[in-house]
Amino acid sequence: MPPHPLATTPLHFGPFPITPQIFHLTPLSFALVNLKPLLPGHVLICPRRVVPRLSQLSTAEISDLFLTVQRVSRMIERVYAADALNVAVQDGVAAGQSVPHVHAHVIPRRNGDMEGRGGGDRVYEMLEGEEGDVGAALREVERQRKREAEGNRAFAKPDAERLPRSLEEMEEEARALAKEMEREVD
Repeated sequence: MPPHPLATTPLHFGPFPITPQIFHLTPLSFALVNLKPLLPGHVLICPRRVVPRLSQLSTAEISDLFLTVQRVSRMIERVYAADALNVAVQDGVAAGQSVPHVHAHVIPRRNGDMEGRGGGDRVYEMLEGEEGDVGAALREVERQRKREAEGNRAFAKPDAERLPRSLEEMEEEARALAKEMEREVD
């Protein structure tokens, strides 16, 4: 497999190195695939500078972050044939933020995709609960980095059965999404 195009640019999501999961990079922001997506295509967009709160970003950073959210959202909606998107920022621990680094969730949605899980708004409960606790999942991955990937990781499974994806799975998705981002025009 060829080297990751961003491999020479070490970036972090909070304290966690995530360069292989990045699929889009701007001067001030980056987009990465999610370790434990709530639904297929759930990605994150972060400023390059690690800051915990939205209010700590400069005007240039906030502008670049949300322009990147907009651009990535168009691509995600197209690639995942979504009917709509959830775009969410959990700004601080009390709001459910599990990694102390500003990030926007982009989650592609289809009509009826959450019927079996309590309805469309259930996604917000999932983001705030264990299912959306990316920080805990990242810490678990660091503890068990060498663990073999296990079986089928269906997205509709309860959190206890939804296992973190392997670095290889995330890097493969990041490469595919990076190619799709090349097709996006402003």
